[in-house]
Amino acid sequence: MSMQWTADELLGFLVEQAGLPPEDLPADLDVTFTDIGLDSLAYLQLQAEVQARFDVELPNEAPEGYTLADILGAVNNALLEPEPA
Repeated sequence: MSMQWTADELLGFLVEQAGLPPEDLPADLDVTFTDIGLDSLAYLQLQAEVQARFDVELPNEAPEGYTLADILGAVNNALLEPEPA
């Protein structure tokens, strides 16, 4: 599967679905949910979206220091893996 998730799509989800005010969008993805004022419920929403949209599982709870860049990387790495035969 060649589809990749973009930073703009991730940030758009956080604004549209997780309640991040547009003025609080981070300048880069090296921030955690806590850094941008989102809680575990927002992470659960993101986790469900990633599972439904890409069939990729994120950790049940965001690991300490898990950044938006880590999330985007995890999704895109999983999308690059060949599907089992």
